[in-house]
Parts: sequence; structure tokens; C-alpha cells
Amino acid sequence: MIAAAYAVGHISGGHFNPAVSIGAAAAGRFSWSDVGPYSIAQVLGGAFATTILLAIRAGAPEGSIAGFDAVSNGFGEHSPAGFSLVAVLLAEIVLTAMFLYVILGVTDRRAPSGFAPLAIGLTLTLIHLISIPVSNTSVNPARSIATAIYGGPDPLIQLRVFILAPIVGALIAGFTYRFLFDRTVPAPTK
Repeated sequence: MIAAAYAVGHISGGHFNPAVSIGAAAAGRFSWSDVGPYSIAQVLGGAFATTILLAIRAGAPEGSIAGFDAVSNGFGEHSPAGFSLVAVLLAEIVLTAMFLYVILGVTDRRAPSGFAPLAIGLTLTLIHLISIPVSNTSVNPARSIATAIYGGPDPLIQLRVFILAPIVGALIAGFTYRFLFDRTVPAPTK
């Protein structure tokens, strides 16, 4: 993630995640008219990458590598640790919002330049460490769609949660960022 953001961030803004594009648009940092085309490209890119992984996995000895059903997002019996739908929704919404707050903060015009990909990548790593046991970590609808394609019927049935929850979290962060973090402090009066 960090290397990819440094490598192509100057081309696309480093948008690999529809939730990030939506959150950035909600914050006024990205054009709403670009959200659709970017989201389509992100989902297609994720599906293409997962197809490549499937082709590589096909060359492994039978049973040596878990299938996409094991890495797809899920809740209830499909959560790695059996977390409920409510717990998964809460985790995905809050963690996506926190991810967007970091992205919006480190890409703010007032932030030091050059460190955004590092901060974003490390934040995403922390999010994964927290939520892999909960839901296999989404915070990215394109990632969730990509693994569900080959994960079988159960990941596809639960997919709507992993599309909607990150979008809700991103919208919360996008619409509240200015109010919470982008207010100018008035000069003291005498």
C-alpha cells in the first residue's frame, strides 16, 4: 500500500478505494462527478488483481492455500472470530471513518508534504491488525467485491454490508472533517 501510494499517488491521488473517493468528495476535496468512474476503475482493478491471485493460487498444491472464502469479509459464522453483524458494522464504520480522518488530515494543505503515503499505509496496517479477527477487514468496497467474486455464495450474500458500512464511515468523516479539524482559529481580540 505504501509503495503503491508513493508510486502512483501523483497520477490518481492514490485512490484505490471507493470509500476514500466518496469521503474525499464529501469533504470537498474531490469532484462528485469523478466518484463513479473512479469507483468503477477501483472495482475492476481489484477484480483483476484477485483474478491474478487466483491464477497464482491454482499452481499451489491442493489445500496448501486457503480459498477466497477464507479471506472474504463476513459476520456471524463467516467472521474469523464469530463477531455479530452489529459488531462488524460498528467496526467497519468507525475504522473507515478513522481512516478517512487520517487521509484528510495528512493531505490537508497545512500538513507537512511527502509523508501522506507513509501515514496512510501505517494507519491501514493498524486497521487490519484490529479488524482482521472481526470481519477480515474491509474499509474498502473494491477489496470486498474482489474477494467475494471468488469466495462463493456466502461472501456474496454478505457483501452488501462491506459495501455500505465503509461508505457510511467515509461519508461521516467527509462531512464532519471541516467542522472538526479544518476550522480556523480566530485571532484574539483586545
